[in-house]
Amino acid sequence: MGNPLWAPWRIEYILAPKGQADCIFCGIPRASEQEQRDRLVVATTRRAFVMLNRYPFASGHLLIVPHAHVASLDALEPADHEALFRLVRESTTRLRAALKCEGMNVGINLGTAAGAGIAEHLHVHIVPRWPGDTNFMPVLADARVVPQALEATRDHLLGFFADLPASVVDEGPHGRAARGEAL
Repeated sequence: MGNPLWAPWRIEYILAPKGQADCIFCGIPRASEQEQRDRLVVATTRRAFVMLNRYPFASGHLLIVPHAHVASLDALEPADHEALFRLVRESTTRLRAALKCEGMNVGINLGTAAGAGIAEHLHVHIVPRWPGDTNFMPVLADARVVPQALEATRDHLLGFFADLPASVVDEGPHGRAARGEAL
């Protein structure tokens, strides 16, 4: 066998408490700016937020998370469902501009059996992709090469999401305009 391949960031996940009472996705709207930074939050809206995955499959791997603590799509209120997927759409546009990715995987793992690491709080994965980005590392060493530190990626993405909270992502045809309120 050759030299060992090191992925020291994985030990954080391996040693982290599992099944903790507090949901890691809950409380973001009330978190301080520093706590949001530490939790890799990129942007928040009234009904959902965007954060980097702490254990990414690729640079810029985002999680789009509703504030509502639900495990399934059918448990979301219609307004939360609409806001979540508007934010998914906005995030793909902004991620493409920020990282110049040529493709993306967008998906949801519903339930532990489907691979959800945090099954109790629904979240959508957006993984940017580039031609040839699959390499031998995951096959040979169960390790991924992520070329940029998470904090640096978050800082880079902030500018691309800066105008998001002021946008009408949370308001679709059933939002403020439908209620006769000014946008």
